[in-house]
Amino acid sequence: MPIKPKDCPLVAVFAANIRRRRLELKLSQEELAERAGVHRTYVGMLERSEKNCTIYNIWRLASALDIEPSKLLIAQV
Repeated sequence: MPIKPKDCPLVAVFAANIRRRRLELKLSQEELAERAGVHRTYVGMLERSEKNCTIYNIWRLASALDIEPSKLLIAQV
């Protein structure tokens, strides 16, 4: 049985890290989406843990946020 993104703790960590870093950079979801080459609604869905993200898109988002991709997958203390 497939696990929904909202039921996966790592998806929640990723979502929180994307949102936190985006806000640190004072970017809107639309600005981040444009930088990463993804649709703006996709960024919102990721931040709400509604979508799973491919490795390729993790890399694209990390590049747009000027952060190492691995940092987006580590829980903040």
